[in-house]
Amino acid sequence: MSIDNIKTVGIAGAGTMGQGIAQVCAVAGFDVLLFDIQPDFISKGISLIEKSLTTAVEKGKIQPVEKEHALARIKPEPDLQQLKADLIIEAAIENLDVKRKLFATLEEINNARCILTTNTSSIPVTQIAAALKHPERFAGLHFFNPAPIMKLVEIISGAGTSMATVEVLKQFSEKLGKTAVLAKDSPGFIVNRVARHYYVEALKLLEENVSDINTIDILMKSAGFKMGPFELMDLIGVDTNFSVTTSMYYAFNQEPKFRPSRIQQQKVDAGHHGRKSGRGFYDYPKK
Repeated sequence: MSIDNIKTVGIAGAGTMGQGIAQVCAVAGFDVLLFDIQPDFISKGISLIEKSLTTAVEKGKIQPVEKEHALARIKPEPDLQQLKADLIIEAAIENLDVKRKLFATLEEINNARCILTTNTSSIPVTQIAAALKHPERFAGLHFFNPAPIMKLVEIISGAGTSMATVEVLKQFSEKLGKTAVLAKDSPGFIVNRVARHYYVEALKLLEENVSDINTIDILMKSAGFKMGPFELMDLIGVDTNFSVTTSMYYAFNQEPKFRPSRIQQQKVDAGHHGRKSGRGFYDYPKK
């Protein structure tokens, strides 16, 4: 497999990250198949991609014709058995069993040249690839939210990942206009492992009544961060952020510094998932 062989990209998962990755790939000129286990998520995802592209046109980042061409390249694919592509990027829920089952199917239905990748934020790539027949064609390809804006991509090699696969993914990332960094296969990789404490410590301050949400955010922005920790959790998704923290907590044998917050757990239980639900640590009026 070489970069020239990658014409079609399959996206498994039409949530926030799947939508963003699909948009980036389509704008870069790749044909995209967008799958989700819930078909209505696919139609909703394409609608949100169109809205995002319209905003990009209004801001002068792309031309109207580029928007139309990008949308034309994205095809809904509600049948997992038909998710056949040259490169597949999984952006499903952060659950090891779900990912393993998904990739077992994807490996079976795709040809021997197809590269399989996961956008996992925290689960070790080697664990996901454990049951694959060809782990050399599997790697982590971790985008950051929002994918159309964030330039960084982490490429994570599992124990069986070949250097040929890594090289193709580096070239693919460059075609998307991204900056790729190579990361070792460790829970959270580089960015999420370091950034976890930005969220965890902010939540501890809140739990201990040291300060309130708004003050913490204001102070962190005054210190140079573009967004405060609570604003950022709302943007990422409180549920997604909590899932990553929980995954890392157990991956590091319940290391106390990664302990999930009870306050964040309550937000998730209440359905207060941030911007996407209209309420998180802040309220977001419907437009």
